[in-house]
Order: sequence, then C-alpha cells, then structure tokens
Amino acid sequence: MYKLAVKTDFIAQHFLIGGDWGPENQKHSHHYQLEIQLAARVLDNHGYLVDIVKVKEWLEKLVAYYRGKTLNDLPEFNGLNPSIENLAFVSYQALFRSIGDVGVPQLKVKVWEDDIARVTYQEG
Repeated sequence: MYKLAVKTDFIAQHFLIGGDWGPENQKHSHHYQLEIQLAARVLDNHGYLVDIVKVKEWLEKLVAYYRGKTLNDLPEFNGLNPSIENLAFVSYQALFRSIGDVGVPQLKVKVWEDDIARVTYQEG
C-alpha cells in the first residue's frame, strides 16, 4: 500500500458548547496542524499516488478557509460543537469533495490542536 501525507498548520479560534469545560467554553485560539493522507495499492502512469502539488492545493484551500476564523461561526459547525473531533470530520468531508474521483480509495485526516492532542478521521 502506498501512502502520501501532506501536513500544514493554521491558527483559528473556537469555544466549546453544550457542557461545562471551564476555560474551553471561552473563545480561544489553537495553533492547529492538519494532515491529509491518501493511500492506494497502485500508482498512476507517472509513478505517482497523486500529484503532490494537487494535494498541497487541496489542503491549502481548506486551511485558508479556516485560518484566522472562529470555527463556531462557520456554517459547517452550525449545531456542532467545534471540537477537534468535529474539525477532523468536517475537514474530511471538505477534502473528500475537493478530491473527487482521483482513483484513491483511502483518505484519512489528522488534526492536532496542540503538541499532545490529535484526532484522526477516516471512513469505514
């Protein structure tokens, strides 16, 4: 299995809702890192899993949308707690739509909110 991963970072704000999480209920920033990982058993006719330039474009488009924003204010989080888990899920959905049909059967998204906390989301 071939796996290609690209990671970038961004700063965004959020505040948690629906429970008493102390300071996490107040608006605050995180220096997030977001990684996209694609996997497949075969390479294309150029010897690529996927053109890495395209992967960087997909990832940069997504983080540019989040960068400097309050996640709670984005329509994707309407009715959702903007937890790191939901950020991974929402990011997965956005990247899945961007990627479309490039012949890559596996997509995985990892999001770090700091040096010790990370969530991974993938279908199946």
